[in-house]
Amino acid sequence: MIIKDTLEAQGFSIAIAGDGEEGLRRFAAHRPDIVVADVMMPRMDGFEMVRRIRKQDRLVPVLFLTARTAVNDVVEGFHNGGDDYLKKPFGMQELIVRINALVARARRYDPTATSPDKEANHETLAIGRYHLDVYTQQLSIDKRTIELSHRETQLLRMLAEHPGEVVESRRILLDLWGDDSFFNSRSLQVFITKLRHKLSLDENIQIINVRGIGYRLIV
Repeated sequence: MIIKDTLEAQGFSIAIAGDGEEGLRRFAAHRPDIVVADVMMPRMDGFEMVRRIRKQDRLVPVLFLTARTAVNDVVEGFHNGGDDYLKKPFGMQELIVRINALVARARRYDPTATSPDKEANHETLAIGRYHLDVYTQQLSIDKRTIELSHRETQLLRMLAEHPGEVVESRRILLDLWGDDSFFNSRSLQVFITKLRHKLSLDENIQIINVRGIGYRLIV
């Protein structure tokens, strides 16, 4: 309720839920611009709730609030569709900054948004036998189409725009995560692993880890 009152005072419209099951119902009813989810909730935890939300909506930003500090817990959050996390205790101003940043980033790349830049966002990149449609966030090869998350799309785009070159991890983290903390570095490794799996149908494609520097896409 403190978070709700503070955000409403800043001009946000808030729908709250007391557990994960109610959260799913509220999400379906309100279709919010962002989901701020506690991890530890009754009936259904935040990880499971967001995993189910991702089956309905791949684009809505998700910010986890967690008292957990273990790296594996944070990585699990990203595995289940989280875009950012904030460890308790946190300052309300930091929460507001994170929310505003995620919403702004999502609107920038929202394929349903109508703006003068809408057509500019529609681009296709050739990656070996694959084609990446940045606009629809789809990776296609032969007659198969693979759905990507927003973050997977932007990460692959960064690598594909510099084939054969090393893209620094710090640059990736600052552009896509907003900071280069240790936990975000672990999250980046998770996303690289996911992309390697999704690109495995073309055996000539490799994403090479240049230890201590970054990643290089070989096509």
